[in-house]
Amino acid sequence: MNNTPNIVALGAGRMGRGIAQMFAYAGHDVTILDFKKRDPKDSRVLLDGAISEIEENLKFLSSLEILKIDKIKSITNRIQTASSESAENILSCANFIFEGVPEIQSLKQDVIKKVTKLASKTSILASTTSTMLSTQLATSSKYPENFLNAHFLNPAYLIPLVEISPSEQTSQNVMESFIELIESIGKIPVLCKASPGYIIPRFQSLIMNEAARMIEEGIASPEDIDKAVRVGFGIRYATMGPLEFIDWGGLDILKYASSYLSENLDKRFEAPEIIEKKMQDGNLGMNTGKGFYDFSKLDIDKYKTDKLSTFIGLLKKMNLMPKQY
Repeated sequence: MNNTPNIVALGAGRMGRGIAQMFAYAGHDVTILDFKKRDPKDSRVLLDGAISEIEENLKFLSSLEILKIDKIKSITNRIQTASSESAENILSCANFIFEGVPEIQSLKQDVIKKVTKLASKTSILASTTSTMLSTQLATSSKYPENFLNAHFLNPAYLIPLVEISPSEQTSQNVMESFIELIESIGKIPVLCKASPGYIIPRFQSLIMNEAARMIEEGIASPEDIDKAVRVGFGIRYATMGPLEFIDWGGLDILKYASSYLSENLDKRFEAPEIIEKKMQDGNLGMNTGKGFYDFSKLDIDKYKTDKLSTFIGLLKKMNLMPKQY
């Protein structure tokens, strides 16, 4: 990978601004390109607004003593802006292009087609779509081997996760270069196949819809549902992922709890077939040495201590530790 890659955030909306900020914050020069053809004055207003918003974000970080106030100017100086008139010159030199136009499939496909005509044959193009499949979007690229999806969670300049979803045509070298780039700025990548909703949006959809159903059914108030997630569900899953948690408690516990809920609430709560299969194989989780994870070569006591120490650290940070008599 080029030691000083030429990075373009294509689109001056929320995602483009977030991507520009995170790269500039990490010391990279980046260009926000307003790719939509519009009156030059309107484009200037939009781009100036992008820089102003980034400055406000940085001032907020400074107010939390995360960033020294005198560093803000040097960060924003790394961000260049350009309108569509400069697109050919900017894209032809780009090493990494992050497409962040609105979530309209026909629009994204049209932009990808136009961008790859202007970009070099070695430019890596990443769509930041939160919904569309990389396999669908890659068909619009002149160089599908250089295309992938990279889903950033907002605010992109803060949340470390990046869900990377290549198409079947994405080259391994492109994947490695892209991962190297985002890891170099402190992001944490996860890989997933081309599937609607990636990983996190699928979880979010289930959780948010279930919360709305509980309101619809009169189960609890919005305040109590949100409080339950903030101080219970959320903090627990900040310590370990759901599959780790299944293994910790036991697949059989999940199976029995799911059976009760499916019988008394709705069939959507039934456990998937993989749970039954693992139970039949005797792989119930940590206590049997294997579940979704293999614990056979793991120091279980150390593993438990590490997880509980992290959990207690979060409770202390959030002032949620049990009161001691």
